[in-house]
Amino acid sequence: MTGGLAGPDAAVTPTAPDDPGAATRAWARSLRERPLLVLSAVLVVLVVVTGLIEPSYLSVTGLRNTALFAAPLGIMAAGQTILMLTGGIDLSVAMVATGAGYVVANQSPNGAVVAIAFGLLVGFVAGSANGVGVGVFRVNPLIMTLATSAIMLGLFTSWAQTIFQGSTSVGAFIRTLGGGSFLGNRVPWAVVVWAGLAVAVVLMLRRTGFGRVLYGIGDNPVAMRLAGVRSWQVLLAAYALSGVLAATAGILLAGRVGSVDLQLASFFLLPSVAAAVIGGTSIFGGIGTYSGTIIGALILGVLQSMLTFLNTGQALQQILYGAIVLGLAVVYARVIGDG
Repeated sequence: MTGGLAGPDAAVTPTAPDDPGAATRAWARSLRERPLLVLSAVLVVLVVVTGLIEPSYLSVTGLRNTALFAAPLGIMAAGQTILMLTGGIDLSVAMVATGAGYVVANQSPNGAVVAIAFGLLVGFVAGSANGVGVGVFRVNPLIMTLATSAIMLGLFTSWAQTIFQGSTSVGAFIRTLGGGSFLGNRVPWAVVVWAGLAVAVVLMLRRTGFGRVLYGIGDNPVAMRLAGVRSWQVLLAAYALSGVLAATAGILLAGRVGSVDLQLASFFLLPSVAAAVIGGTSIFGGIGTYSGTIIGALILGVLQSMLTFLNTGQALQQILYGAIVLGLAVVYARVIGDG
């Protein structure tokens, strides 16, 4: 704002060349104004660096492997993005994905359609339970989704030894969907599934009333309540959708691996949050896009390949993902505060 508050001292305010914080503010301004451009540049740099570490990475096979990792991660992160826009989060996505994988394996003898339908039903039921807890009973999302994950882990640990005993292999169609490719083994089918869901999620957030309400609840829940929005219904739908997306990711993972176990999707919990945070979605709600999350998932996919070439274990990778979430949460909080 300009006007009478500007005094003689305004003319001698340190300019960018003499200001040690100028570079930081310039980066913050770029991040606010052109976030997708900045993220795309980071992605390109990581691809080039990974190619320098392992030249074979810059091949159809190398890039295909990254895409196979990024597809289920990006789908799972779509649910996290939707919930983080409302100020929530889902810590049960990994267990929901694993549970869906078990059910799909169990139902595979009945045909792919039946198996996939039952797998998605697992996600819908678990997500709806989270939605009821968070939206109706006002349970903190961290507590509610963590409890759901623990309950599902207990149930499937028991069921793996009883009703799911021996049901660890998925059908041929699901293996093709999760790990197969077309166009000369260049384009994974899982990426096609991800692309279709990505278009739907982006359009939902940008063009529908439901998407606008998600942003509104995260930005100013009191105003949304005064406007007559029934937040509990929106949250119920959002958590149910997150559950279905997690189940879809679990089906693709089961198809890629060819079998299921209780650790099927455990590695993807923290990266699913990291992808959304890298993409610019605020953990405080109201800010973010799924377009950014897509690039965030691709960045993590390339990073995972790089760390594999460097012979790092999963423990170090999880430490890195945690550091990314923590660091970027601080960065984005400062960017928002400065904006």
